[in-house]
Amino acid sequence: MTRPRLILASASPRRRDLLEQLGLPFVVQVAGVDETALNGEAPRAHTTRLARAKAAEIAARFPDDWVLGADTAVIVDEHILGKPANTEDAVRMLRLISGRWHTVLTGYCLLHRTAGTEFLDCCASEVFIRPLTEDQMRAYVATGEPLDKAGSYAIQGIGAGLVQQVRGSYTNVVGLPLAEVAVLWERIHGEGVLIGGAS
Repeated sequence: MTRPRLILASASPRRRDLLEQLGLPFVVQVAGVDETALNGEAPRAHTTRLARAKAAEIAARFPDDWVLGADTAVIVDEHILGKPANTEDAVRMLRLISGRWHTVLTGYCLLHRTAGTEFLDCCASEVFIRPLTEDQMRAYVATGEPLDKAGSYAIQGIGAGLVQQVRGSYTNVVGLPLAEVAVLWERIHGEGVLIGGAS
């Protein structure tokens, strides 16, 4: 049986690296979706809307392939923390998450336009950042790592030293909930992702 082609609708190298861990052949096509939150939009609705929009944009060009779109957001007190505008904004975000729990949401969508089939869901993980001093926060920001990361930290990088505990999917915090995506792909293709056998 020929395996259907999978397209990752993302420019994120982290999502690409994660998907490669599953051993699935895929190609990358970057979606150009405006990621600005709508007025009054809840965080979960925001991430699933963008995941669907990214998948739909690429599926319009490749209607006979499966397309995976995803969007990850860091949430504190029901507010979305995006990528920092500058170093001071990065420090501000780190102050907000220092010494407390916050939520990471990833909306994900698997879409096949010709088949008219869509799987859309959202995965939530809870992350505790250890208490940080002002000097520690500024030293981390000075590495440059937080400046292009939602919430101003990267759990897969130097920022791993800030994360004291994770409840739920670790890969979700990186940018793509692998177990959930693997289950969906198995439903679509009818075989196990990791061992290649019947599921």
